[in-house]
Parts: sequence; structure tokens; C-alpha cells
Amino acid sequence: MKILVIDIGGNSVKALVNGQTEPRKFPSGPTLTPRQMVSGVLKLTEDWKYEVVSIGYPGRVRNNQPVSEPVNLGHGWIHFDYGNAFGNPVRMMNDAAMQALGSYRGGTMLFLGVGTGLGTALVVKRYHRANGTGASFIQRRHV
Repeated sequence: MKILVIDIGGNSVKALVNGQTEPRKFPSGPTLTPRQMVSGVLKLTEDWKYEVVSIGYPGRVRNNQPVSEPVNLGHGWIHFDYGNAFGNPVRMMNDAAMQALGSYRGGTMLFLGVGTGLGTALVVKRYHRANGTGASFIQRRHV
């Protein structure tokens, strides 16, 4: 399955699809809206094929949707329909948690993401009787 991964940052929006080696990016900033983000990503990736989209969002996310507006971007992120805008299924999580998940190799890990803001995620290995092992995330975002 081809997955388009998007990292929404305060200085740039980065995109990469599995099978590619170089991420593509465009500037973001305090006026970037979700519609502008989608438009920019679609333009950057028009020659890439993908079936699903994974978004790292610079703020709190619950039930696959932002629950607060980002402090360093424009407005309109909370009630925006990302799946409809991309025309593909979308999964969204906090950007620090997404980066921690991508870096996780086992055990307990404290992830510190330093960029435009500071994001942290604590990953704790847990054992489940029914299906082996799993990981739990505790995340915080500080700007």
C-alpha cells in the first residue's frame, strides 16, 4: 500500500510517499490554512500515486481530528474534512507522536522533537496477553 506521509510544521510542510527517497516541501507559516496545505501537497505530489494519507499535526488530535487550532499557523483546522480534500482515507495524529512512532525500536523511549516548537512523546512498551506486545503513547506539545 502506498502511504503519503505529511508533516505540517511551522516553517514548512513536508511530504513523502513510501518508495521515494527525498521528501518534498513548501513553506508554511502563520497564515497557512488547511485548504492551502492540501492544495500545496496535491501540487507537490501530482506525479506520486498513493492510496492513503497520514498527517502529523502540530497540536492536539483526538479521534483522527484536530481539537485545537495550531498556534503558529492560520485557522480552520478543527472542522476541516481532510479525507474529502485529499480524496483518500486520512489518518491524523500529533506530529511529535508520529515522529516518535517512526523512530521507535522497542522498550521505553522519550522523544523530544525540536523544531518551530517543542513536542514530546513518551512511548512505553506494554505486554498484552491476547496479542503479544504493543506500545502506548503519552504525548505533550509545547510551543
